[in-house]
Amino acid sequence: MTDIKGTTRVCGLIGNPVGHSISPAIHNNLAALTDNDMVYTTFKVEQGDVATAVKGAYSLNILGLNVTVPHKSEVIGALVDIDPLAKAIGAVNTLVRTDGGYKGYNTDILGLARELEEENIELEGADVIILGAGGAARAITFLCASRKAARVYLLNRSVDKAESIAEAVNNHFHNECVVPMNIKDYASIPGNGYVVIQTTSVGLYPDVNSAVIEDEEFYKKAAVGVDIIYNPAVTKFMKLINAQGKKSFNGLKMLLYQGISAYELWNDCRISKENADKVYKILLKDLGIEEA
Repeated sequence: MTDIKGTTRVCGLIGNPVGHSISPAIHNNLAALTDNDMVYTTFKVEQGDVATAVKGAYSLNILGLNVTVPHKSEVIGALVDIDPLAKAIGAVNTLVRTDGGYKGYNTDILGLARELEEENIELEGADVIILGAGGAARAITFLCASRKAARVYLLNRSVDKAESIAEAVNNHFHNECVVPMNIKDYASIPGNGYVVIQTTSVGLYPDVNSAVIEDEEFYKKAAVGVDIIYNPAVTKFMKLINAQGKKSFNGLKMLLYQGISAYELWNDCRISKENADKVYKILLKDLGIEEA
């Protein structure tokens, strides 16, 4: 247990709801492992109150904040500075204290990038399929383009949402690497060897027997699969990937590493893989998940 003193720095999460968050487990364990005089908690903030909350946090000398739904876009108006990629994505999940206010970053994409690096999944020159066109898909599409993926097929039931993301990403990077498609047309994607990233809520507990694409033929296109869902630990999407003899990964390490990236920004440090692995095992235990 952290010994909270008058010198203890405070970080936290703003959103609504926040009671279910595992971010306190990530950051308080990181603080303990690195002997850092910091504590992390959650703050429920209603829509419309975000700017007031951010201004108050700064006045209270809060070191940094994470931001979760539904405030990742609204918070941008309360910042004094923003990372260019976070600005392009249009979503911020980490606030770092600077002179006069907070600077915003998107560590969601940093978390996925670090997970992929750890698993030796290379995006540069890769062909990618992204399932879904929500906020997570938008951030991941920007990540793939920023890491010079060769081609990104963005599949969604509402094609207009995929088209909107594709236009934003292609315009930002001045290329045409992102191809929006209706998800029902998946069979027309040429070849195989794709990094397939599942960003929808289909398959999330308790809907454990569903996948956004059920056709086994689709999964023959995959070289590897990544699901941003972590409950259940092995989703239907992952099982379909595994049935083709390919590796699959859930979203828990992405969640861990987005937290680690925020922690590093707040504390100007680098978390070792050893400490990251320790926190990962703690999260598995807390969530009742058996390690693969």
